Amino acid sequence: MSVLRPLDKLPGLNTATILLVGTDDVLLQQLAGSMLKEDCASELKVHLAKSLPLPSNVNRPRIDLIVFVVNLHSQHSLRNVEESLHHVDASFFLGKVSFLATGAGQESHCSVHRNTVVKLAHTYRSPLLFCDLEVEGFRTTMAQRLVRMLQICAGHVPGVSALNLLSLLRSTENPSLEDL
Repeated sequence: MSVLRPLDKLPGLNTATILLVGTDDVLLQQLAGSMLKEDCASELKVHLAKSLPLPSNVNRPRIDLIVFVVNLHSQHSLRNVEESLHHVDASFFLGKVSFLATGAGQESHCSVHRNTVVKLAHTYRSPLLFCDLEVEGFRTTMAQRLVRMLQICAGHVPGVSALNLLSLLRSTENPSLEDL
């Protein structure tokens, strides 16, 4: 059980692997199923983990993109993601990490404030996506977006790198650190 590094494994030929990290198994499995239904030129592999670190496994493929899923209805979900972040090498944050906040549609039931997740993503200089994964249409749209991001992070889109994607996903509408 060690720090997860982006280049510790050789890439698979025409293979793209995403790691979804979160505490809500049902939502992660539904999102993974939606991703696997998407039309993708690459062989798509989706791995799920409740938390990091991952067990040391020689057969584990190279991870091209990590998505930390925070359920805004659960403080435990936020703490789990915060603890898991310590097991990710800093070079992963060069475009190969994203945060996904779910449950924002029912703000009255949220126990984690949206600004808390915004600050977390800003601290790690990683994109933050919002989606209510319980709604099938939203989940399908998010799956499409994640598959496209994964293809870029795996190097399967000519002329676009993970760092290019990171700079494109940073919007001028994001609040500055002083505003938070």
